[in-house]
Amino acid sequence: MAASSQSDGRKRVVIEGVAPAVDAGRFPIKRTLGEKVVVEADAFVDGHDQLACVLCYRKAATETWTEVAMRPLGNDRWSGEFAVDELGRYGYTVTAWVDHFRTWCAELKKRTKAEDIASALMIGAELIEAAAARANEPPDAAELHRYAKALRTAGDPLTRRSQALDPALAQLMAQSPDRMFATTYERELMVVVDVAHARFSTWYELFPRSCVQEPGTHGSLRSCAERLPYIAAMGFDVLYLPPIHPIGTTARKGRNNTLNASAEDPGSPWAIGSEAGGHKAVHPQLGTLEDFRHLVRRAREQGLEVALDIAFQCSPDHPYVKQAPQWFRWRPDGTVQYAENPPKKYQDIYPFNFESEDWQGLWDELEDVFLFWIEQGVRIFRVDNPHTKPFPFWEWLITHVKAQHPEVIFLAEAFTRPKVMHRLAKLGFTQSYTYFTWRNNKWELMEYFTELTQTPSREYFRPNLWPNTPDILNEYLQVGGRPAFMTRLVLAATLGANYGIYGPAFELCEARPREPGSEEYLDSEKYEIRAWELERPDSLAHFITRVNQIRRENPALQQDWSLRFHPVDNEALVCYSKHCDALDNVILVVVNVDPHHTQAGWVELPLEALQLLPEHPYQVHDLLSDARYLWQGARNYVELDPHSAPAHIFRVRRHVRTEHDFDYFM
Repeated sequence: MAASSQSDGRKRVVIEGVAPAVDAGRFPIKRTLGEKVVVEADAFVDGHDQLACVLCYRKAATETWTEVAMRPLGNDRWSGEFAVDELGRYGYTVTAWVDHFRTWCAELKKRTKAEDIASALMIGAELIEAAAARANEPPDAAELHRYAKALRTAGDPLTRRSQALDPALAQLMAQSPDRMFATTYERELMVVVDVAHARFSTWYELFPRSCVQEPGTHGSLRSCAERLPYIAAMGFDVLYLPPIHPIGTTARKGRNNTLNASAEDPGSPWAIGSEAGGHKAVHPQLGTLEDFRHLVRRAREQGLEVALDIAFQCSPDHPYVKQAPQWFRWRPDGTVQYAENPPKKYQDIYPFNFESEDWQGLWDELEDVFLFWIEQGVRIFRVDNPHTKPFPFWEWLITHVKAQHPEVIFLAEAFTRPKVMHRLAKLGFTQSYTYFTWRNNKWELMEYFTELTQTPSREYFRPNLWPNTPDILNEYLQVGGRPAFMTRLVLAATLGANYGIYGPAFELCEARPREPGSEEYLDSEKYEIRAWELERPDSLAHFITRVNQIRRENPALQQDWSLRFHPVDNEALVCYSKHCDALDNVILVVVNVDPHHTQAGWVELPLEALQLLPEHPYQVHDLLSDARYLWQGARNYVELDPHSAPAHIFRVRRHVRTEHDFDYFM
């Protein structure tokens, strides 16, 4: 639908303030399959004429538009909605026009004198005859002619006025409107529709080379496949692997990021490329491409999708360095510039030069990396440091890939400045890492997650929450002990519909920093193989399993936008709720963010918003402990000992009384 030209002065309707729209429509909004797009717009006209307003939408690959009538909200604001049931892109816009028949009806209702009514009926008959000429169906045209004739027939004007105001006539007229001077919003807005995994997913990261039973051995993709039942049993649905490609030997880093590696040091998986191949190859000690495809198949049998880390950088030994030297920055001394982020130096990594004269060749090759792994069965990619590559590249690449494979998910690992993170999300990244890792106090959590879920940025920025990563062991986990890990897990899993952990470091509460003040792990798995003792009695695996089961069983936790915080008279306690649209699944979470001490306070709930009656008790069922409490009224007492249970995850059950005076909670 082409936007209407404003050169015709008879097009009087103004349309503005259309929402949702990202940067006035420069970028698309995001939804997942089955979700609704609720559109609002201001539509108004000079004078007192009545308007008709429709929401128009279409699948981007088609030219046929579907229209949905919009309803007035008051103050010239209109609302309509449509559901998205196909992957890919949809376009949507708004069209409005002066509805002369509705305007005429509104004026007719005000007329009381017989001669005024009779004169007005003649005008109405002309409007109806014109609609009959526009009608697509002969029966409709015939019925409209009948109404027009009735209005012109001599007789009691009041009786004829009642016929003119017949709702059946209004419906017929709405089906054949006069849209000659309709106004269409000046641009077509877009929505990208992703798979459900984009909205709700539970990630587990591990290093395949550490899938070993005995220290001193090297794990493989096959031994990683043997770890799948353990991961699936905890309730994860995405297995995320760091880069699995050949690792360079030149300037290889040793244990704890030392510059002098021994012959036994495996190197960093992010130093990609050797004589064994580059970004389209598998590290020989991990196995073969067939081993990787075997892992993908076995994972799907366990209900897991494999996510692959894509890091666009090279070791000095990568084949690209010889095959395409123009893709790198060369220093005056004839060497390639390695990566630096002062004071950090990455001598084992060469960044690409995106300002190369052969930039298009570089773009094409990097797109082919994604397409290659899609051919191997990968549908989810975690992209390493996308903020260090040009924005136009990502918009081009993601648009190209999703045009062919709309089911693919891109997660942006960009811990950087807010505007940069948001730009990447606008450009097409399906999900985004967040600052959650460093938001530990009550006020920080409330402020940040209100921003993520209640501001316009939610239309394009889908958060994926990680309490730890191989790069980040924050101070809260270092000093808080086991309660800190439990607290951060509950927060990540209930504040966000998408979350992940780096394991087994997380469930085994790995909390040793490399040195005081550092967020790097001591004996980091980035630089050495770790043989994890998964069956340790202090493992959080059972706790994680229960939390993930709660997520799967409660739709309220499978989306973000209903999140609301509630007052608690203790700054160490944070309280919030999520619910489904029909309020048939309400989850209330209370978390003690002090990992050292018992904290207590009074929670205050918005009873009306949760459809709870102040005079009736209601049950809060703790899904972690299975304990049930009977609450009444807005204020209720909670107490949490972090060493036993740092959080409540309540299912709120309303009081119901049957006709036989039988009480229960639902």
